[in-house]
Amino acid sequence: MSIDKTEEIVRNVKNWLMIESIKREIEEDEINEYIEKNLFELCPNLSIQEMKKIRDRVFLRLKYPLGILEPLVSDSKINEVMVNGVDHIFVEKDGRVERIDDAFSSEDELRDIIRYIAGRVHREFNELNPIVDARLSDGSRVCGVYNNVAVGGPALSIRKFKKEKIDMDTMIAYRSITSECAKELQNWVKAGYNIFVSGGTSSGKTTFLNALSDYIPCDERIVVIEDSSELNMNQVENIVYMECRNANSIGKGAVDMSSLIKTSLRLRPDRIIVGEVRGEEVFQMIQAMNSGHSGSMSTGHGNSVKGMLRRLESMYLMAIDIPLDAIRMQISEAIDIMVHLNRRRDGSRAVESIAELVGYEGGEYQLNYLYELDENLNLKPTGNEIIHNIKMRKAEKEKYNEG
Repeated sequence: MSIDKTEEIVRNVKNWLMIESIKREIEEDEINEYIEKNLFELCPNLSIQEMKKIRDRVFLRLKYPLGILEPLVSDSKINEVMVNGVDHIFVEKDGRVERIDDAFSSEDELRDIIRYIAGRVHREFNELNPIVDARLSDGSRVCGVYNNVAVGGPALSIRKFKKEKIDMDTMIAYRSITSECAKELQNWVKAGYNIFVSGGTSSGKTTFLNALSDYIPCDERIVVIEDSSELNMNQVENIVYMECRNANSIGKGAVDMSSLIKTSLRLRPDRIIVGEVRGEEVFQMIQAMNSGHSGSMSTGHGNSVKGMLRRLESMYLMAIDIPLDAIRMQISEAIDIMVHLNRRRDGSRAVESIAELVGYEGGEYQLNYLYELDENLNLKPTGNEIIHNIKMRKAEKEKYNEG
């Protein structure tokens, strides 16, 4: 059936609903019957299977803002929904990517869905703002690209937010981390070590940071800063969540990550949690970590611990032009522990290495690797002790005094 006829059916049913809903409450079965009636009139030669498929598609468009994507987003087995233009819909399910036998009726339909999602978090999606990062009400991460940038038509990715929080015990059960390593991380978080989590796309950085946050003492004050709100730290009562905001249609009202990090310093935080750094906000994050906010944490895209450090340098230079040695010195003083994650071929995520950032000397970062993969790709302790152990000693002394 042609796109034009699908659009005509949608318009007909919308008009009918507007008129009839004023008089009475309309049941779903009645809506489906009216859709079928329009289908018979406009496309009498359709098979029963085709008729049912188109009817269901039209009904989804009428009932749900996400239209034909609603069943995919609602399916608990699907981790991510990927749309490449109107007729290429893919999902990641059980670690595998597969194509869905469905399509949008037009680019307008797909654009309207992305525009709706963006509008819910006060962001715009149009030719002047062709790339939007947003989220669904459940925290699922959304990225949309307008068709003046995406050559094959509007592109959309929805990385779903799991309703059940994945904690360290769950990660241990999934063999994403060992119980020994998780215990060490717990001690470092409680002692106030600044921790940076790196990894590639979809390697589980945000999920891991969320799990780490469970170890933050509940009597501390936390400020959480994200581009799109995803973290959920239920165990902490004294907490402030802040989210970036894009400019409006006249270029006003933008609030970026750097501004939020600067603002957080005036909110009297014990720790600052930055969801993910991607640019010049690294400068503000490093300054915050170096100004007495022990136990701060953040994440970033990188292929290894060393690769992440190089990327931090590049992002730092976006904000301020100072000698590279000075940048590296500040980074080495700010971050205590680097945790690197990797996404396996079967779709599972795992810790690949953990290193202590000891300092910077002779043009190189001094890294003390505490956990690495062995020859069988299992995470094992290297046998190295943490070198900067003063925070651990202080934490042990405080615990002893309380006891």
